[in-house]
Amino acid sequence: MPKLRNTLFLLYLSFFCFVFFSEASVHEYNGQKFVSKGNAFVVHGGSEGIYSSFADTHNVTATAGDSFVRFEKITFRRPKESSNFSSHSIQAIVFEVEDREAIGGSAYGGQRAVCCTADLAKLGVCSEGEIIHRPSTKNPGWPKVFSVSFSEDDEVTTLPLKSIQITKTGMYNLYFIHCDLNLKDLTVEGKTVWKNPTGYLPGRMAPLMNFYGFMSLAFVILGIFWFLQYARFWREVLPLQNCITLVITLSMLEMALWYFDYAEFNGSGTRPVGITMWAVTFDTIKRTIARIIILMVSMGYGVVKPTLGGLTSKVTMLGATFFLASEILELVENVGAVSDLSGKARLFLVLPVAILDAFFILWIFTSLSSTLNKLQTRRMVAKLDIYRKFTNALAVAVIVSVGWICYEIYFKANDVYNEQWQNAWIIPAFWQILSFSLLCVICVLWAPSQNSTRYAYSGEANEDFDKDDTNLTLIKPSPTPSKDFRTAPETRTVQGSNGASSNGDLEEDKTE
Repeated sequence: MPKLRNTLFLLYLSFFCFVFFSEASVHEYNGQKFVSKGNAFVVHGGSEGIYSSFADTHNVTATAGDSFVRFEKITFRRPKESSNFSSHSIQAIVFEVEDREAIGGSAYGGQRAVCCTADLAKLGVCSEGEIIHRPSTKNPGWPKVFSVSFSEDDEVTTLPLKSIQITKTGMYNLYFIHCDLNLKDLTVEGKTVWKNPTGYLPGRMAPLMNFYGFMSLAFVILGIFWFLQYARFWREVLPLQNCITLVITLSMLEMALWYFDYAEFNGSGTRPVGITMWAVTFDTIKRTIARIIILMVSMGYGVVKPTLGGLTSKVTMLGATFFLASEILELVENVGAVSDLSGKARLFLVLPVAILDAFFILWIFTSLSSTLNKLQTRRMVAKLDIYRKFTNALAVAVIVSVGWICYEIYFKANDVYNEQWQNAWIIPAFWQILSFSLLCVICVLWAPSQNSTRYAYSGEANEDFDKDDTNLTLIKPSPTPSKDFRTAPETRTVQGSNGASSNGDLEEDKTE
């Protein structure tokens, strides 16, 4: 035991040191080539929302600390066969998004030019081969421009170590630009370090760390409620309630993983690939299982019929396809992401997930409609009541989701340059809150209790909605008759006097 405690202490100390004493928020460049854009050659070095180093009226969340962008070992490399001449300047430019119009100018013909042309140089507004930029009217001293060039026979040139202190909250962009056609095969190596006052998380992601901390606590509270009820009435637990237990457990693990993912990112500055992949996988598994469970409940599985019959393979195939599409999309969006650029996932990755989600919703509500009609026809009041509440909750969730999707489209359409980065975290947070709210409703409706068995499939012939159903009881029989359980003699007796449906009403009333 002492050895185990010492080992755990050393592991904890190593983790603490890694998180809090690692180098920084790193944007690495591993031989990226410059690409042609207009009359310039460009490499995008990163975009992040950064809070100012000092508190201001627009930055109520910032605390004491330095915000900066630091250049470390930025090296430009050209092929040996292209090293027999001196080059024009290669420039690194850092600017706040509000100053984007200060970069570049208009050449003759109205086409925007980033590099100064010979005609513009003759007018004396810039130097040929340099980036066209003007001083910011809102932020004196900006944009920041640093230059370096190749001497004759040099294959490598390095930008001197630079550190820019951020004194104004905003979305900052870094670009490496050159205007020399002879450097078309130029590559850049090295890294830049970006820091906020409270850590190395990009500004748009920073609130999510605290959010997932609160969500972890919320799921713990929900889990305590559910597991206490589960332990208290474990003899009456339904298969459906076992599935809900699995979803709650996965959700708790998912929230914890997301919190540790952002906490480590905030401390080390590098996205922890391992934790991020586990968080993404748990998230995808949870969402897939939750959709399958809701679909199965809508079909009446475990409540009004014992199996899904021939639909089992179709449900499984739909779930597997949704898991694969969602996993790929989430990995692309999250693993390795260190910039505050939104909408990075390609359209062909988003569309399959959206289509599968729509198919889930259509199938769920079609099945619910059929199940509700059959329950109403057979006058199973208790089951009908809980299914109506479940349907209402799902309908509200779908309406709210559609409304939020419209808002999300509007938000992104009107935030082309990520100027609203301080509010962007609300979009992913909303979906977590909606999912949690729906899970809470389901937990209340199907919480384990001494009356849980009245919602279970009883094996009675009258409840066989499908031809291939069998008289299989999914739960251990209760010592007392369940709400919808009726023996054959009782049925015949009541039918003789009051009709086929009267016995159902009488039994329901006795248990209400």
